[in-house]
Amino acid sequence: MSPSPPVENVAPREPDLWSTIVGRRSVRAFETQAVPRRAIERVIEAAGWAPSPHGSQPWRFVVVENSVRRYSLAAAMAETWRVQLRLDGLDEAEVERRVARSVERLQRAPVLIIVCLYLAETQSYPDAQRQAAEETMAIQSLGAATQNLLLALYQQGLDAGWMCAPLFCPDVVQTSLGLGPDVRPHVMLPIGHAAADPKRRPRRPLSSLIVQWK
Repeated sequence: MSPSPPVENVAPREPDLWSTIVGRRSVRAFETQAVPRRAIERVIEAAGWAPSPHGSQPWRFVVVENSVRRYSLAAAMAETWRVQLRLDGLDEAEVERRVARSVERLQRAPVLIIVCLYLAETQSYPDAQRQAAEETMAIQSLGAATQNLLLALYQQGLDAGWMCAPLFCPDVVQTSLGLGPDVRPHVMLPIGHAAADPKRRPRRPLSSLIVQWK
């Protein structure tokens, strides 16, 4: 099979898998340059090739590109952020600084992708233990799908930052986006062209990652 042609207005990076894995970075500041629709479609397609329990593919994706919708979503989430930051004991000035920074991040990124858990087509069991395990497997596969998406983004010359904010206010996100109860927001990905190279945290050495090898 011949490789897909590059997407217009996006400069692909090195196609080597290892280079893509170690090159991917978490970006928090974006240019406002638009992202081609085909680029977004391709990375969601890549996400769909992740492994999943029983082939159930328990994920759905919401693309938020319209600037008004992005602002509405950020504004809806802002009050939850305020409440939670106050619970952490931060003073009001710091609370507002952090909220403003997060809202700006969502407004400035030209595209948001919300990765949602979708359990309607997963296996059902009569006992709670196996049912809980089924949901855990679905959540694990959601992470694999998100990683596929992030790697595909980076390979195409785009960047993203993984935000777990929807986990702390799923009802707010569902209401703001008009999602049904079966579509449960887990991950928010601001996507675009990085405004600057982010500072990357060092990775643990291999010797500290392997706890047993017999």
